[in-house]
Amino acid sequence: MASLEVPTSPTINKLVKDVVAAPDRRPSPQPAHFSVPYKNGNGNGHRVLRSATVGYIAPEFKGKKAQMLQGKIEEAAWIPGPLIDEQINWFYNELGIDDVYFQLENVDAIVSHVTSLYAAKIAAFARSDKKEAIRLDMEAVDHAIYIDTSEPGVSNISGPRYEHRLEKKYLDASTDSQSYRVETFRSPTNLSGTTPSKMTMRCYFVYQCMFVDPNPGPTETRLEFIADRMFLAKATKNTKQIYREIIELAVSRTGPVIEVFDIEGSKEKRLVVAFRRRTAAGLFSALSDLYHYYGVTSSRKYVEQFSNGITVICLYLKPAKNLESKNFPPLAASIHQITKEISLLYCIPQNKFQALFAAGRLSLQETIYGHCLGIFVQHFLNRLGSDYASLVSALDKDSSAHVEILSKIKRRLRTETFTAGYILEIIESYPELVRILYAQFAHTHLTLGPGYTEDWVAPTPSAEVLSDTQIGDLITRTVNNEHEEMVMNAFRIFNNSLLKTNFYTPTKVALSFRLRPDFLPEIEYPQPLYGMFLVISSESRGFHLRFRDIARGGIRIVKSRNKEAYSINARSMFDENYGLANTQQRKNKDIPEGGSKGVILLDAAHQNKGSVAFEKYIDSIMDLLLPAETPGIKNPIVDRYGKQEILFMGPDENTADLVDWATEHARKRGAPWWKSFFTGKSPKLGGIPHDAYGMTTLSVREFVKGIYRKLELDPSKVRKMQTGGPDGDLGSNEILLSNEKYTSIVDGSGVLVDPNGIDQNELVRLAKSRVMVSHFNMRKLSKDGYRVLVDENNVKLPSGEVVNNGTQFRNTFHLRDTGLTDSFVPCGGRPESIDLSNVGKLIKRGKTTIPYIVEGANLFITQDAKLRLEAAGCILFKDASANKGGVTSSSLEVLASLSFDDEGFVQNMCVGADGNPPEFYKAYVKAVQEKIKSNARLEFEAIWREHKETKIPRSTLSDTLSVAITKLDEELQKTDLWKNEKLRRSVLADALPKLLIDKIGLDLIIERVPDNYLRAIFGSYLASRFVYEFGSQPSQFAFFDFMSKRMASV
Repeated sequence: MASLEVPTSPTINKLVKDVVAAPDRRPSPQPAHFSVPYKNGNGNGHRVLRSATVGYIAPEFKGKKAQMLQGKIEEAAWIPGPLIDEQINWFYNELGIDDVYFQLENVDAIVSHVTSLYAAKIAAFARSDKKEAIRLDMEAVDHAIYIDTSEPGVSNISGPRYEHRLEKKYLDASTDSQSYRVETFRSPTNLSGTTPSKMTMRCYFVYQCMFVDPNPGPTETRLEFIADRMFLAKATKNTKQIYREIIELAVSRTGPVIEVFDIEGSKEKRLVVAFRRRTAAGLFSALSDLYHYYGVTSSRKYVEQFSNGITVICLYLKPAKNLESKNFPPLAASIHQITKEISLLYCIPQNKFQALFAAGRLSLQETIYGHCLGIFVQHFLNRLGSDYASLVSALDKDSSAHVEILSKIKRRLRTETFTAGYILEIIESYPELVRILYAQFAHTHLTLGPGYTEDWVAPTPSAEVLSDTQIGDLITRTVNNEHEEMVMNAFRIFNNSLLKTNFYTPTKVALSFRLRPDFLPEIEYPQPLYGMFLVISSESRGFHLRFRDIARGGIRIVKSRNKEAYSINARSMFDENYGLANTQQRKNKDIPEGGSKGVILLDAAHQNKGSVAFEKYIDSIMDLLLPAETPGIKNPIVDRYGKQEILFMGPDENTADLVDWATEHARKRGAPWWKSFFTGKSPKLGGIPHDAYGMTTLSVREFVKGIYRKLELDPSKVRKMQTGGPDGDLGSNEILLSNEKYTSIVDGSGVLVDPNGIDQNELVRLAKSRVMVSHFNMRKLSKDGYRVLVDENNVKLPSGEVVNNGTQFRNTFHLRDTGLTDSFVPCGGRPESIDLSNVGKLIKRGKTTIPYIVEGANLFITQDAKLRLEAAGCILFKDASANKGGVTSSSLEVLASLSFDDEGFVQNMCVGADGNPPEFYKAYVKAVQEKIKSNARLEFEAIWREHKETKIPRSTLSDTLSVAITKLDEELQKTDLWKNEKLRRSVLADALPKLLIDKIGLDLIIERVPDNYLRAIFGSYLASRFVYEFGSQPSQFAFFDFMSKRMASV
């Protein structure tokens, strides 16, 4: 349908709301490519194309003349007879529409377009402001046409935004099976057919692709197989050669490949950008805003799709003559800057302040800076006020129960006063302040390193650089109220806390910021962080937090069911990340690494882009860890931290299958620490998979067996309940290692119960197959047994009870007083499944209904609920103690990675293609398993002994021991004990695995492993052994006695 619309006046200071939903995007070892300068005498390094060979030549449509529409148009009687020939000639010959359109469209559609354009002209000429404006659109499944009038070189925010529309409907929605190509031309004439004109017509044609080979290999680059048939028919030989060369580069990377060509005898430049399809949603329209910012317009634009997954955008750029009075840079300088900013645009094609950029009020760099700061402000604006401070002072900050209560109250006190939308509205209201604050940011972090030229650096800030005090005064004078002042002052906090960023790195796939975390209020975050990374991309945001220089923890991806869930997750993600890292810090008491954690939150519209977000998160953090070595690709960054940083990461929720990619990626980028970067990788890369060897379960089992041993119980007679079924890591291994009598298992599929004991052989079968209880052979149940699946309703149990809803029954089964449970081992389930509001269901007449609980799953029971259960007589060991086998395994995996050189690591730690592990690997895995069990027994005995002596709850003692060990560890690393070489070697000889020392030698290990990591081993070993032996509150002479014995043995 053609549509007539009356243009509206531009809206000032309002966001463009139609930001496109982001599809897939993949980073690569070489995220972007810039064209290599050619020595051809034209002075700018661009290749020169002869004008006769440039672009496309449409096949001639021989039926075009016979198609002339006089009769049809006369029949319609909309256009006066004397004007019909003139309108047809204008449409056919002057608009620049090629013959393909006339060949593909039917006559009735063409008549409709000619008539609609004539009507639009009449409406335009009748306008009181005499503004010649026209809008026409026609959309079908396999093609579309859009025509409008606009001023060259100007982004018309109030216009129809046809580029956004076709991009969202066709380009960004393109898939391997259904892709679309675009051709767009700017007519040199206006509606009157006269030239030159300020307002000219732009025509867009969208066609569904018909590939020669729809399913080629991903590295196929031969155009005769991967190209669209229309492209092959229209493109010149020279164009095909250019596309083939740029596609050959693009298949080896996933950042953009950028080339610029001069055209012989023309002022036009040809800019070609290639990237993987669906990796840069919104880039096509954003490119228009980018070149308009520099006073450039396009005469033609093409978007070509290829069946190997590559998209190529080709722009023919020239100065906008109607804007010559505005003193834009020369075309060569503008094109140079455009090519450099495409990398930034690729990271965030459509930022929250795109309207200010499109209107020319802020530069691309300034708006993306504002976009990133908007996210920062959302997370760190202090919203708690004095009420929270009063509450903190009234409670005991050393009490884990009080800390948990404070955490919950903090979430509730954070009202909706500063919503994300309100924050962005405030920022958008003060573009001049954003420019001033960006100037301060750029003045610090935009610099030239030795041997680097200005050719590779973005332009200097457009605003005067003020001091921090001057900026503070300016903000106070400019804003209208306290809320606005708080938001804009948060920009200052960010600038002052930023230690390094990849913002000015020419090639990047996401933006990363390393922040000094001392701006966090102590009242909210009493345990100080050591380091903080913030990562922002178009489909996610993420943090990486650590409590020590040497720290390790998993990276998790958080998904949201809907927009409301996303909003809740966005508000809580930093606190969740902080809490997880803090828990990891306590759990890592036996190992040299402190606690860390990474959380990636997928944006509401990108819930299926987890792997893409993870890869970009990792790659952009690596930009800040690795030194820059290639001018124009990775420039030196300003490093206000000034020390080498190494991060140790591992798998967590939704990332287990991405670890191998991260390891290989670190190796491809030349990271010397690639072997130790990630734990949990596959055995072929030297990883020790926790699930395959039951590493986490081994620790949990030691606590379970410890209870039975102390109480002299026969495990075969202990009735056991388990959440987390035979399909999971912890659940399956718990089943395989157990010898108790299972009476109930709860997993994702439902509930399985048998009062007479669930058939052990059938459970083992499920565990080895890693399938849920929905696959249980029901013939193996006794007459009293039953199974209720989550999708079942109105199920009658053997007792006669009717279960109305299977999902609700599953979610609450662990709280039922079945009388069938002596021992409960949570191996899965949602955090806080047992809390203060429901723990009473497990306590009858002041006594616990479950005598023994070992918390295998992280955070399954809240701390206040644990204390209630213990007060009711439950013997309970919390997750931070029981569930530490995995971290011990990961730590020893890291140690082996650091101790071997690359060759030795491959020979001794990497499982070959035949699947057979090296002999050393098998022996090392066994040594790791024994270390896990030994550490678990040490902690179990220490907690059991101290509880017996002090009556302090075991869940409290777990935290007390962790704090005591980590505090002593930090103190020991700072003492002169480390400088005593004999003591140092003696401790390391005991702390390091004997197998590793025998294979490599202590001297070589000391030489290869970083000094700060060895210090951490030294401190953690001495601290944990001392606390486990003497308790969390030893006498003042205990450590002297402990060290005297140690020194005597040296």
